[in-house]
Amino acid sequence: MNHAALREDICAVGASLFQRGLVHATAGNISVRLPDGDGHLITPTDACLGRLQPAALAHVDASGVQRSGDRASKTLALHRQIYGAAPQAQCVIHTHSTHLVALTLAAPGLGVWRPDAVLPPITPYFVMKVGRVPLIPYYRPGDPSAAALVAGTIRSAAAAGAPIRAVLLDRLGPNVWHGSPAAAMATLEELEETARLWLMTTPRPQPLDAAQIDQLRQHFGAVWPIDRPTDQPTDRPTA
Repeated sequence: MNHAALREDICAVGASLFQRGLVHATAGNISVRLPDGDGHLITPTDACLGRLQPAALAHVDASGVQRSGDRASKTLALHRQIYGAAPQAQCVIHTHSTHLVALTLAAPGLGVWRPDAVLPPITPYFVMKVGRVPLIPYYRPGDPSAAALVAGTIRSAAAAGAPIRAVLLDRLGPNVWHGSPAAAMATLEELEETARLWLMTTPRPQPLDAAQIDQLRQHFGAVWPIDRPTDQPTDRPTA
């Protein structure tokens, strides 16, 4: 896909997310990996994703130097680290989606399930389309330490044979990545909807059991770790 088409895709995804309340005000950012090692396109800092203009998107070369467009998002370092750690990623989306941020704000036992998996495998499509999502401790927006930690988390998961396609930043929301803007958006939607289901259900639903998850692995290629620690929530990690 050429630069012009990718610019239009970013704007279309941003407008869709904004119209459906998955982003608000000037929160959130989207980037894509450009073909032929030409770097990335990323939304400008403090831009409203519902009103993006294709020509205003920042073009950043493979070295991280901005070549055109409005000033790149302050989370550029995080996006670049994700692309470096996840070679298959072609699009990264970050939002402050309400229910996912709420997970990190709730009292222990009421929000994040476990630091290594913010949500349990409560629906088959969450297991199939999203998979395990770890929690990243709080850092200020744009802190390069967070970017390095996310990259390390991605590499560790891949090395363990259980690759991830999303993380949840404490108090800031999710980062998801996939092979296209449309696929990344679909992953984000499934993740946010699962968080909403988890928060609205009392008592909390039981996770799918090991046999049910194994069926999803065998029939749909779902990726979910086989060896599970205790299902009890644990204390949230700190920076």
